[in-house]
Amino acid sequence: MEKSARPDGSRVADYAFELPESLIAQAPATSRDESRLLVVDRSSGTTAHHRFRDIVDIIPRGDTLVVNTTKVMRARLLGQRPSGAPAEVLLLKDRGGDVWEAMVQPGAKLQAGKMVTIAPGFGVEMLEPTTQGTRLVRLHADMPAAEAIERHGHVPLPPYMTRPDTPADLERYQTVYAREAGSAAAPTAGLHFTTDVLEALARKGVERADVLLHVGAGTFRPVSVDDPREHDMHSEWYQVPGHTAAKVNSVRAAGGHVWAVGTTSLRTLESAATADGMLHEGQGDTKIFIYPPYRFKAVDRLLTNFHLPRSTLIMLVAAFAGYELTMYAYEEAIRERYRFFSYGDAMLII
Repeated sequence: MEKSARPDGSRVADYAFELPESLIAQAPATSRDESRLLVVDRSSGTTAHHRFRDIVDIIPRGDTLVVNTTKVMRARLLGQRPSGAPAEVLLLKDRGGDVWEAMVQPGAKLQAGKMVTIAPGFGVEMLEPTTQGTRLVRLHADMPAAEAIERHGHVPLPPYMTRPDTPADLERYQTVYAREAGSAAAPTAGLHFTTDVLEALARKGVERADVLLHVGAGTFRPVSVDDPREHDMHSEWYQVPGHTAAKVNSVRAAGGHVWAVGTTSLRTLESAATADGMLHEGQGDTKIFIYPPYRFKAVDRLLTNFHLPRSTLIMLVAAFAGYELTMYAYEEAIRERYRFFSYGDAMLII
């Protein structure tokens, strides 16, 4: 193949790859930090194989680890239509007054005015559709809506997990530092951290800074166009506290590096940074879509899981690591039988 004909990462089709179904993780590793870690070195173009707990030896003293403290809601509501047929409502964003933005199934059968019964005393009324392909719904409960969701909702495992959620998922599909409820999916790169690993990093002199981004189900939505510039990116709410902005700016001014834990932390930092690389306190909705070429302003290193083909997330990784190195790393991970997606193994790009 001539060089000019090679894929260069400018088209969505360039990010297609064949993944054996056996490599899609259906359950987490026995222990969070037992998962595998593929270290990708951008300067040398090489890879190395580790266990996740080795990250304590890899991150140097004086650097800062940025994590997303969002907490996954029991956002998946399973119920019945008036006919008795099953229905599903996945809550995405609280719009206030018991109104939520949601994804519903079967969409064609759940028109405005229809009611889905989740449990006695708890139902979901269909309202109008949104321009994002989602729907507004209103919760009707004989208790506070948050309590009804917690009591009757299910852990919103991604659609590529071909099993129902279990009590174990309540703990494992959640980071150990999760605080603020609001996500319909976990920030999965953070699932590998244990309290012991975080404490070991702190003793070494690696500081931690927190940001918040509530993950929407749009993170799993495939890109349906072939030109990334034509993709309508989903919106997610984020917050960067003032103390986090100050810490990130300080460590970079001192010559240290910022390690983003996951694409959600990275997207938050890049949404709140200005062109001069300064991070600013703030909050709001972000639709930032990062794909090659992109100049990163506030992130030096990235920890991430292995993502779906043709997804916005693998394009983000390619923008950070380079397209050719990213696809080489994915080929290596498949050859070495790494586990993919939410409960899978991790990749560290240095």
